[in-house]
Formats: sequence, structure tokens, C-alpha cells
Amino acid sequence: MFVQVIRGKVKDPSAMQGRLDAWKRDLGPGAKGWLGATMGTTDDGTYINVVRFESEDAAKANSERPEQGQWWQETEKLFDGPVAFYNCPRVEVFRDGGSDQAGFVQVMVFKPSDVDKIVALNKEFEKVADQRPDILGGVQAIATDGTVIDTNYFTSEAAARQGESMDMPPEMQKTFAEFQKVAGDTEFIDLKNPTLMSP
Repeated sequence: MFVQVIRGKVKDPSAMQGRLDAWKRDLGPGAKGWLGATMGTTDDGTYINVVRFESEDAAKANSERPEQGQWWQETEKLFDGPVAFYNCPRVEVFRDGGSDQAGFVQVMVFKPSDVDKIVALNKEFEKVADQRPDILGGVQAIATDGTVIDTNYFTSEAAARQGESMDMPPEMQKTFAEFQKVAGDTEFIDLKNPTLMSP
């Protein structure tokens, strides 16, 4: 799997939603290797789009389509300021990965001191997943510059918050503390009304 991430500030989330609906209707059927996308806008206007492809070649082929370029030329006008792009050739999937059944999505963005350590620690968290029925799955994408974009899918925000408040076993508390240390400063992007697309 290969992941592309786009993020920036938008003033009109409804206009952006219209552009996304147009992409799925007009361009989606011709996007070979497109597996799905998770996107949304936070309360402060932060927009993020996590797009999944079968491979890097499929993502590149989609970007090179003339109709994709035309779509982006119009869509880019909706951003208020610079737009950041992340190409992620390394992808780790948690449980079933991205889920179109999610009612709440939380994206964590950080640049760890040790990527391999973060991947290993993330696998440790899978061991407690059975105790958290609110967790549907996740996709951990590692960008070429070392940035990690963790997209986590939950049944609902209320269920996720309740799950967060549960006491973790001592060994998992230790793992979580180590994760925080290696991850460093982490930005949390909460998508309370996520748009979930699949072919």
C-alpha cells in the first residue's frame, strides 16, 4: 500500500466537500489502484486527506492524469494558505486498516526520533485492541521525510473518549510512555464528521 496525505487550512468545508464528491463521481472510476480515502475538516479549519493506493506507481499515474490536474487546480483555490503534501511509501495497517464504518477519526502527526521503534511500539498496542471495541482499525503511514501520520478509526467520538479514560495495564502504560518519548511533539487532528470514500 502507498499513502498520500494532503493538509492545509480551508475557510469553507462545505465547498471542499463538494469538490470531493465531484472527484468520486467524475474521477474516482478512472483512478486505477485507488483503495480509498479518509478526509475531513476540524473545528479550527484544518483539513486533511489521507488517500490510499495499491502502490506508488498507481498514485503517480493518478497524479499525472490531465483530469486530476484540472480538478486540483480548482480545488487548490479553497485553501487558505500553503498546502502540505506527504508521500508515504511505508505503510503499516492495524486490524482492518481504514474503515468506512467509522463515526470518528483521529489523525496523529509527528516526527519520531526512531521510526522503526514507533512501528514496533504500535504493534504492541494491538495487543489491547480486543479490550477496546470502539477501535475499528488504523493506518500508520511513514512519509519520505520521516513524518508519521497515524489515522485511527473509531465507532464514535463518545466511545473513543470513554476508551481513552480506561486504565491501561501497567505494561501497556510503560509502552505508552515510551511511545510518547520517541514520538515527541504530536499534533492531534480530530475529524468529528469524517468523509470516508472507497471505490
